[in-house]
Amino acid sequence: MELSTIALTRLVYASRLFGFDEATLNGILVEARAHNARNDISGALICRADLYLQLLEGPDNAVDGLYARIVHDDRHVEPKLLIRESAEGRLFGVWAMRDDPVQSWMWTQEEVANGAVESANKEEILAVFGRLSKEVGS
Repeated sequence: MELSTIALTRLVYASRLFGFDEATLNGILVEARAHNARNDISGALICRADLYLQLLEGPDNAVDGLYARIVHDDRHVEPKLLIRESAEGRLFGVWAMRDDPVQSWMWTQEEVANGAVESANKEEILAVFGRLSKEVGS
Protein backbone atom coordinates (compact mmCIF):
# COMPACT_ATOMS: atom_id res chain seq x y z
CA MET A 1 0.00 0.00 0.00
CA GLU A 2 1.37 3.45 -0.89
CA LEU A 3 2.01 5.84 1.96
CA SER A 4 -0.32 8.45 0.45
CA THR A 5 -3.31 6.08 0.70
CA ILE A 6 -2.81 5.30 4.39
CA ALA A 7 -4.93 7.25 6.88
CA LEU A 8 -2.56 8.95 9.29
CA THR A 9 -3.11 9.68 12.94
CA ARG A 10 -1.12 12.26 14.90
CA LEU A 11 -0.96 11.79 18.65
CA VAL A 12 0.80 13.89 21.28
CA TYR A 13 1.16 12.95 24.92
CA ALA A 14 3.07 14.19 27.91
CA SER A 15 4.29 12.31 30.95
CA ARG A 16 6.70 12.68 33.80
CA LEU A 17 9.75 10.48 33.99
CA PHE A 18 10.37 7.78 36.51
CA GLY A 19 14.04 8.55 36.92
CA PHE A 20 16.01 10.27 34.19
CA ASP A 21 19.45 9.48 32.93
CA GLU A 22 21.19 9.09 29.60
CA ALA A 23 21.11 5.28 29.74
CA THR A 24 17.31 5.26 30.17
CA LEU A 25 16.86 7.76 27.35
CA ASN A 26 19.21 5.85 25.03
CA GLY A 27 17.34 2.61 25.77
CA ILE A 28 14.02 4.23 24.95
CA LEU A 29 15.36 5.70 21.71
CA VAL A 30 16.92 2.44 20.48
CA GLU A 31 13.70 0.55 21.22
CA ALA A 32 11.47 3.26 19.75
CA ARG A 33 13.42 3.63 16.52
CA ALA A 34 13.37 -0.12 15.81
CA HIS A 35 9.68 -0.51 16.69
CA ASN A 36 8.61 2.61 14.82
CA ALA A 37 10.52 1.76 11.65
CA ARG A 38 8.80 -1.65 11.55
CA ASN A 39 5.37 -0.08 12.07
CA ASP A 40 5.55 2.99 9.80
CA ILE A 41 5.52 5.38 12.76
CA SER A 42 7.46 8.62 12.77
CA GLY A 43 7.70 11.28 15.41
CA ALA A 44 9.74 13.19 17.92
CA LEU A 45 10.50 12.89 21.61
CA ILE A 46 11.40 15.90 23.69
CA CYS A 47 12.89 14.58 26.88
CA ARG A 48 14.15 16.49 29.85
CA ALA A 49 14.37 15.85 33.57
CA ASP A 50 10.82 17.09 34.18
CA LEU A 51 8.96 16.06 31.03
CA TYR A 52 8.47 13.64 28.18
CA LEU A 53 6.60 15.33 25.35
CA GLN A 54 6.17 13.06 22.36
CA LEU A 55 4.51 13.31 18.98
CA LEU A 56 3.70 10.08 17.14
CA GLU A 57 2.35 9.90 13.60
CA GLY A 58 1.44 6.94 11.45
CA PRO A 59 -1.34 4.46 10.70
CA ASP A 60 -4.22 4.58 13.22
CA ASN A 61 -3.81 1.09 14.66
CA ALA A 62 -0.03 1.36 14.93
CA VAL A 63 -0.12 4.72 16.73
CA ASP A 64 -2.94 3.65 19.08
CA GLY A 65 -1.16 0.37 19.85
CA LEU A 66 2.09 2.15 20.64
CA TYR A 67 0.36 4.66 22.90
CA ALA A 68 -1.32 1.78 24.77
CA ARG A 69 2.15 0.30 25.38
CA ILE A 70 3.48 3.66 26.57
CA VAL A 71 0.61 4.07 29.05
CA HIS A 72 1.64 0.79 30.69
CA ASP A 73 5.41 1.46 30.51
CA ASP A 74 6.76 2.05 34.03
CA ARG A 75 9.26 4.60 32.71
CA HIS A 76 6.32 7.00 32.29
CA VAL A 77 4.41 8.52 35.20
CA GLU A 78 0.92 9.90 34.61
CA PRO A 79 0.88 9.85 30.80
CA LYS A 80 -1.69 12.30 29.50
CA LEU A 81 -3.10 12.30 25.98
CA LEU A 82 -2.99 15.88 24.71
CA ILE A 83 -3.89 15.52 21.03
CA ARG A 84 -5.22 12.73 18.81
CA GLU A 85 -6.28 13.73 15.32
CA SER A 86 -6.22 12.75 11.68
CA ALA A 87 -3.23 14.15 9.83
CA GLU A 88 -2.82 15.12 6.20
CA GLY A 89 0.91 14.51 6.29
CA ARG A 90 3.85 13.94 8.59
CA LEU A 91 5.92 16.50 10.44
CA PHE A 92 8.74 13.99 11.04
CA GLY A 93 8.51 11.72 8.01
CA VAL A 94 12.21 10.84 7.90
CA TRP A 95 12.54 10.23 11.63
CA ALA A 96 11.52 6.90 13.15
CA MET A 97 12.04 8.83 16.40
CA ARG A 98 13.69 12.22 16.55
CA ASP A 99 14.99 13.10 19.99
CA ASP A 100 15.74 16.54 21.22
CA PRO A 101 17.39 18.04 24.27
CA VAL A 102 15.97 20.89 26.30
CA GLN A 103 14.89 23.80 24.14
CA SER A 104 15.37 27.30 25.52
CA TRP A 105 12.21 28.47 23.77
CA MET A 106 10.04 25.84 25.46
CA TRP A 107 8.39 25.92 28.85
CA THR A 108 10.65 26.27 31.87
CA GLN A 109 10.68 23.60 34.59
CA GLU A 110 8.67 25.95 36.79
CA GLU A 111 6.06 26.44 34.04
CA VAL A 112 5.81 22.67 33.55
CA ALA A 113 5.41 22.16 37.30
CA ASN A 114 2.63 24.76 37.29
CA GLY A 115 0.68 22.98 34.53
CA ALA A 116 1.81 24.75 31.35
CA VAL A 117 1.68 21.59 29.25
CA GLU A 118 -1.77 20.57 30.44
CA SER A 119 -3.15 24.06 29.91
CA ALA A 120 -1.57 24.57 26.48
CA ASN A 121 -3.96 24.47 23.57
CA LYS A 122 -3.57 22.24 20.52
CA GLU A 123 -2.00 25.01 18.42
CA GLU A 124 0.63 25.78 21.07
CA ILE A 125 1.59 22.12 21.43
CA LEU A 126 1.77 21.51 17.68
CA ALA A 127 3.79 24.73 17.28
CA VAL A 128 6.52 23.22 19.51
CA PHE A 129 6.80 20.22 17.19
CA GLY A 130 6.39 22.33 14.06
CA ARG A 131 9.35 24.46 15.08
CA LEU A 132 11.40 21.37 15.95
CA SER A 133 10.58 19.77 12.58
CA LYS A 134 11.91 22.84 10.76
CA GLU A 135 15.08 22.87 12.84
CA VAL A 136 15.93 19.26 11.99
CA GLY A 137 15.05 19.46 8.29
CA SER A 138 12.50 16.65 8.30
